[in-house]
Amino acid sequence: MPQAKKKKTPPKRSSSKTDTKLDKNSLTPTAERIIGQPVAKTISSTIVIGLVQVVEAVLLAAIGLGIYLTYVADENDSFYALIILVAVAMANISFNVTGTHKIAAYRSIAEQTGRVLAAWSLVFIAIVIGAFLFKVSEMMSRVWMVSWFISGSFFLIVYRLSVRKLVRHWTDVGILKRRMVIVGGGHDAKYLIKSMEQRSARDIELLGMFDDREDERSPDKVAGCPKLGTVSDLVEFARRTRVDLIVVSLPLSAESRVLQMVKKLWVLPVAIRLSAHMSKLKFKAENYSYVGDVAVFDMADRPISDWNMVLKWMFDKVVALVAIVLLTPVMIATAIAIKLESKGPVLFKQKRFGFNNELIEIYKFRSMYTDMSDANAAKLVTKDDPRVTRVGKFIRRTSIDELPQLFNVLKGEISVVGPRPHALQAKAANKLYNDAVDGYFARHKVKPGMTGWAQINGWRGETDTVEKIMQRVNHDLHYIDNWSLVLDIYIVAMTPFSLVSQKENAY
Repeated sequence: MPQAKKKKTPPKRSSSKTDTKLDKNSLTPTAERIIGQPVAKTISSTIVIGLVQVVEAVLLAAIGLGIYLTYVADENDSFYALIILVAVAMANISFNVTGTHKIAAYRSIAEQTGRVLAAWSLVFIAIVIGAFLFKVSEMMSRVWMVSWFISGSFFLIVYRLSVRKLVRHWTDVGILKRRMVIVGGGHDAKYLIKSMEQRSARDIELLGMFDDREDERSPDKVAGCPKLGTVSDLVEFARRTRVDLIVVSLPLSAESRVLQMVKKLWVLPVAIRLSAHMSKLKFKAENYSYVGDVAVFDMADRPISDWNMVLKWMFDKVVALVAIVLLTPVMIATAIAIKLESKGPVLFKQKRFGFNNELIEIYKFRSMYTDMSDANAAKLVTKDDPRVTRVGKFIRRTSIDELPQLFNVLKGEISVVGPRPHALQAKAANKLYNDAVDGYFARHKVKPGMTGWAQINGWRGETDTVEKIMQRVNHDLHYIDNWSLVLDIYIVAMTPFSLVSQKENAY
């Protein structure tokens, strides 16, 4: 796992520039203006394509089944069901092979409908040939086949035109656009920008460029695209506004510069691509991915994206709702015990770092005396800490104090499983966690969680040394790189056992 270097103070920009920084910690006025603009919520193009395919397949099958029930409806139910399923599966494969299940294809009319109808026709030709070869043509109604072919063709035309209208609308309002920035400037960036404008204008919203160079090789504006700051500034920029894609516009020969930039950027939950348009080396087509029609090399992907994100969202909501229902008696009893022992609110709210380093407010059952509470967790809780109540000792040791975070899960602020959200001033050996461990903020490439890989592997409780927090971070990064729904289920299942085995580590 690569480790990110500590953020360096970016060099001061020349006072002759029209977009100079106000001070060394601020972004340029242009960058601040972009950050201040409203950002439309987006839908992953992968999810849109998947849903279009599912709806199309279900409706095609429904049409075939409806015609069968209306006209045929004989004893060969299983035979017709098999033919419908095979035909729909073949149609879906053919539509993908002919490239009609792509966002760009959905926007076309003649090309899309022509390919779709051609693929649909080939499916029925294949069925007729197959029925002849297997000598089952007498079992199949010709009226049913012709009716399904004609009605299916009409449906596909209407359906694809409806999808086209919806996709064009979503593109116009920004729902399907990816917000992109370019790392690098000068001639390389100019060529890339021109290519994007010609081929990807509807899919990409180009926000600006970031480049460490401060000379004539990197002007303030390239092909109408503004320079917004240095690569270090990009980290701050991407934490304050949504960035979906970073394209590094540097030749492969600039290996050291590319690696240096990636080490700064890998902590962000953003897809990073290296533009291949300036490379003299030519690879096989399968070695490239594409931004529009521009060939790029994949350097980093946003973890848990597209359908994986949907699966994790569903998992979080189901587990949180079930847990709240089952654990309500425990939470009520805890609230009563807290109220009986000491004055003050039952719940304790605390600011934590969330996804992409955003601040969130998590809920916990209060475990300390109200007048001794440490909202920023500047001082770690130790064994026999006088600030902790008797009830607090028990609920901290058993992690009952964390149960109100189930409501944070329902709000979408955290997940059931993920890196634990640490308090803002939490320290190890008198060092803030992000100062103690390089690449600490890479933990925030996913939502934090109530439990995690580190917790079930023995790294729960006090983190008084740099080694302990490093172990937590390494386990968190392992989880991010190897996420699967099965892993989440395993962690949830093992959490109760880890609470029992590690109860002496929690104070």
